Amino acid sequence: MENKNLREKLNILIFNEPLKKSDAIILLTGDGNFRLAEAIYLYKQKWAPKIVVSGGTKNINYGSFHSVDFAKELIKRKISSKNIIIDEKSQNTREQAINIMQMAKAKKWKKILLVASPHHQLRAFLTFLKAMQEVKIKLQIINSPAQNLPWFEKNKWGKRFDWLEPEAKKIKKYKKHMADFPEAIFYQEWKEKQK
Repeated sequence: MENKNLREKLNILIFNEPLKKSDAIILLTGDGNFRLAEAIYLYKQKWAPKIVVSGGTKNINYGSFHSVDFAKELIKRKISSKNIIIDEKSQNTREQAINIMQMAKAKKWKKILLVASPHHQLRAFLTFLKAMQEVKIKLQIINSPAQNLPWFEKNKWGKRFDWLEPEAKKIKKYKKHMADFPEAIFYQEWKEKQK
């Protein structure tokens, strides 16, 4: 998991991944509401018919809003409530991954679009991949990190650039809950061959 070269390669793969028509858009709460635009774009471009808003934590100091608040924002922006699924039980990325994978298994989803902020996308993807393995399903997790977010502009939670190092530390800290880099690269290769 520590290999920086593999990490860099994996980042290139997940940040340049072609979109595929999917069963659902998975919108992880956090980073204020800056991820909303990506989920709305994907939905309005018909990449998936549903948006799952995942996150039960409301911690304004950390930029986390409750999934119900995100859902209200989506409705304000003309997304029908019948196409929004709320996961308000998840308290962290690991719980989001487990709950979403159980949902995917129950609904027989084959593909999901994973939306997080760029600084969080790698850890989210690795966590979702591990949860997929644990739930014993095989689906395509397609990365679609929020686009066009400033790195150096300070918002009330700080600069995104300053969040890169803490994310790298969290990857080390929570590695038992994540797929490792070689597994993820192998998975990306498998996924690319799928329709």
